[in-house]
Amino acid sequence: MSTVNRPSAANSTSQASSTSPGAPAPRAPGRLASLGPVGLVLAGGISVQFGGALAVTLMPRAGALGVVTLRLLAAAVVLLLVCRPRLRGHSRADWGTVIVFGITMGAMNGLFYEAVDRIPLGPAVTLEVLGPLTLSVLASRRALNALWAGLALAGVFLLGGGGFGNLDPVGVAFALGAGAMWAAYIVFSARTGRRFPQADGLALAMAVAALLFLPLGIAEAGTRLLNPTTIALGSAVALLSSVLPYTLELLALRRLPASTFAILMSLEPAIAATAGFLILGQALAATEAAAIALVIAASIGAVRTQIGRGKAGLPAEGQ
Repeated sequence: MSTVNRPSAANSTSQASSTSPGAPAPRAPGRLASLGPVGLVLAGGISVQFGGALAVTLMPRAGALGVVTLRLLAAAVVLLLVCRPRLRGHSRADWGTVIVFGITMGAMNGLFYEAVDRIPLGPAVTLEVLGPLTLSVLASRRALNALWAGLALAGVFLLGGGGFGNLDPVGVAFALGAGAMWAAYIVFSARTGRRFPQADGLALAMAVAALLFLPLGIAEAGTRLLNPTTIALGSAVALLSSVLPYTLELLALRRLPASTFAILMSLEPAIAATAGFLILGQALAATEAAAIALVIAASIGAVRTQIGRGKAGLPAEGQ
């Protein structure tokens, strides 16, 4: 979803795997690095949710699967042109990781857009974020992170009005499935980031996802995918919802534990509610505002826990 800074590609794979315990961790170069890992995640979240709101307005033109196809194709083209990833010199494990990452990414996008085609954006993201929150509890080795996850979970359910019984059950199922794929995306995004330089692995995974979804998009939308306005809007969705956020998140996951990243994802329902209000005219109720406050408090707590942990390990890590 955005600008990609490229380092030297010569020692990419070994750079992540052979770093000694006493050496500084690899850092993303350029302006993106100045945001810090937390800033990268937040910027990606804002971009993806406003892109999702724009995608909802595009669905009457191309359908859910058509929008996903346009998004993935445009994102793959942009990333492949910018990154120009090397196809040689990678192990079978590297390719296996990037293929699974692409499958996960395509499934996450497809399930989510099928959900927002049936239920409002805010509840869809609220249900989807349960996947990362579950991951944060399972992956964390600190009881305090489980507390932040619980607080964020309370905010998530409050944002959903305390229940989802009035929603289309099929849409709810799609949203929950997207959440499971989102948790898998976090895991394989981190693995891909360690095996490939910068966003090269992301570009290859996006191409895998686009190829998988192309037949589905053609089957649903047909020649509507060739409409110039539809292509332009789909490209905008791709930049906001794929190229920029996935790039920022991949860079962030190199310096941020998966458990902390997953809790930060609890901000997504709040951002989605804001995007829904500004673009789709969905107003916020008092309970939704309270839910946003809980989610933000949980995210701040997770960040403070991570910063404290980093300071404690500062002398040993040599940073």
